[in-house]
Parts: sequence; C-alpha cells; structure tokens
Amino acid sequence: MSIEADYLVDRRKLRRKLTLWRVLAFVGAAVAVIALGFFAGGKDLIERQSEHVARLTIEGVITGDKRTLDAIKRVKESRNAKAVVISINSPGGTTTGSEALHLALRDLARAKPTVAVVTGVAASGAYIAAMGSDHIVAPQTAIVGSIGVIIQYPNVSRLLDTVGVKFESVRSSPLKAQPSGYEPTLPEARAALEATVADSYTWFKDMVKDRRALNDAELAKVTDGRVFTGRQGLPLKLIDAIGNEAVGVSWLENEKKIAKNLPIRDYRRESSDRLGLLSASAVIADMAGFSAIAESLRASQASLDVHSLDGLVSVWHPNGQN
Repeated sequence: MSIEADYLVDRRKLRRKLTLWRVLAFVGAAVAVIALGFFAGGKDLIERQSEHVARLTIEGVITGDKRTLDAIKRVKESRNAKAVVISINSPGGTTTGSEALHLALRDLARAKPTVAVVTGVAASGAYIAAMGSDHIVAPQTAIVGSIGVIIQYPNVSRLLDTVGVKFESVRSSPLKAQPSGYEPTLPEARAALEATVADSYTWFKDMVKDRRALNDAELAKVTDGRVFTGRQGLPLKLIDAIGNEAVGVSWLENEKKIAKNLPIRDYRRESSDRLGLLSASAVIADMAGFSAIAESLRASQASLDVHSLDGLVSVWHPNGQN
C-alpha cells in the first residue's frame, strides 16, 4: 500500500514537472517568434529611414481588401518613399474591389510619381489597378486587357426536376432574389442583370478612354473583352513601354527626376506578418502539447485570410471566361 502511494506521488510530481516544462517551452518559443517578428519589422523600419523607391505588389485575385489599401496608405505617408513601383501579376477580381484599388492608387499617384510594372498578367480588374498609375510597363509576352465585366451563376433547375426536388419561395416582388439558380431565369431578371453589367462595362470603358487617352475608334479595338500581349498592347496604347522593373525605374529617374540608384523597398500587407506569426505560434503550441491553443490560433489565421467574390467580377482566366 505504501509503495502504491509513493508511486502515485511520484507520478503527480512527474506530471507537474512535465506540464511546467511544456509551459516554459511554449512561452520561450512564443517569445522567440514574437521577437523575430519585431526584429524583422524593426529591420524593415530601419531600411525605410533612408530615401528609397517603394514597391507595392498586387498579385492573385483582387478583392479590395483592407490590408492592401493600408499598404498603399503607408507608402503615401512615408516621407522617404520618393516614388512607387506597382508590381502587378493578377487576373483581376471583383469590380468593386478593383475600383477601390484604382482610386487608392490614383490618390497615391497624385502624391508621388508612380509606375505600374506588369510581371505576368494585368487583366480585367488588374488592368483597372494598373491604370491608377501614371505609366504602364510590361514585358512583350505579358497579358494585358480583358476589358469587360461578367456575372455568372449556376442554374440547376433541370437537375432538380430530374431528381424530383423543388424549391419554393415567397417574394415581395418577381425580381427579388433573381436569378436563384433553382429555377429558370425570368426574362425580366436576365434583362435587369444585362443592364447592370452594361452599366459597369460603360464605366470600365470610360475609364480606359480617359486614362489611356483613346478616341472612340481606338477604344473599340481594345474593349471587346479579349486579352493582348505586351507587344500587341503597346501600339494599341494599353501600355506605355515594353520592359521590366528596371525600365519602370528608369522612367521614374528620367521623366520624374527621381534620384538615380535609390534602393527599392517592399511595402507588404501588414496582416501577412500577423498571419505568419499565428501560423508559427500554432506549430509551437502543437509541439508543446497544447492542441486546443493550436486549433484556436489556426482558426484565427483562417478568419483573417478569408475572401469572397460576391457580385460583379472583372476577371480573366484562360478557360475563356472573361
């Protein structure tokens, strides 16, 4: 009986020690990750204390998310950012998100010399963003254009009829929640959608005509929804020069009188650092045996990085949907 009691006491002591070391390991590792994050941010801050050219990167699907807009604001407010390179590689995104990005970049361009450099694709909504700059540069084989607007929705009404499922609804008016996808689209609903798309398309074309200084004949050649290579886009006035980032910086130096050979500093979306810290902290929590904390951190990370493509979109994809 005494031996069993001693055994239980030893087990409790061992368990307490193990828990203590887990807590200490977790706290120590978390402090290290946070310190590393602050060090990286501090280093970045030190680098920006001297005059430089800021680089903003726009890639992936455009949603007009606050993180990107905040990065643009930080560049605008930086005294040492003497000019801006907007590096673009995106097929576009939501029409409203692209509009928000365009307006923010136009505001930035009024404050600092700005050049857009296409690194791969600047189509549809991404081309809207590119037009926020004063000058557009693209490689010969880059993709630009896809000037148009689209709204898509599935219609599974025939499938539902086949399996014997019917959706019923009570509406305040015939066009409420149309199209639903669960029933054939009413002609009136299709007409309403076409009018909405046409209105946004007119807005897009007017922006291209104004920002690229095109006459009606020139505008008609580039606004049928197709994409163009950089080589094709140059004579069509969709871009201003063939080249890469070095060509864009050279334009800033020669045309905007920016000091030569300024270093280029990246201005990234702030939340990206937070997401990285959350991910690293989740791994540390797993290693320390705190699975519940790890799951909570991963849930927080997911909630920060969720985007949607609701409403009209200005996006291009090589499957022909543009």
